[in-house]
Amino acid sequence: RQLPGAATRSVNEYQPGTRAVQREQEEHRMPKMKTKSSAKKRFRTTATGKIRGSFAFKQHNLRKRSNKMKRQARGTRLFADADARIIKSYMPYSRSS
Repeated sequence: RQLPGAATRSVNEYQPGTRAVQREQEEHRMPKMKTKSSAKKRFRTTATGKIRGSFAFKQHNLRKRSNKMKRQARGTRLFADADARIIKSYMPYSRSS
């Protein structure tokens, strides 16, 4: 005997793989983590999982910087393990995580 207003479901709706079961599983799924937009623009991961990024202090006021500093700061660099650990936490879905 059913209570008034109770929803009736057929036996097929509770079989594994049906849309009702899939919908119920999706409702209990954890939300996706967000990647920090600033990190994904500034850093990228190498094939071995290290973090690569550009050097600091190279955007402006270069007149006062020595030629040696400007020459050594060309290109990109690999970050130290302590810094890389922090950056990896900003990018949960990167290759190295």
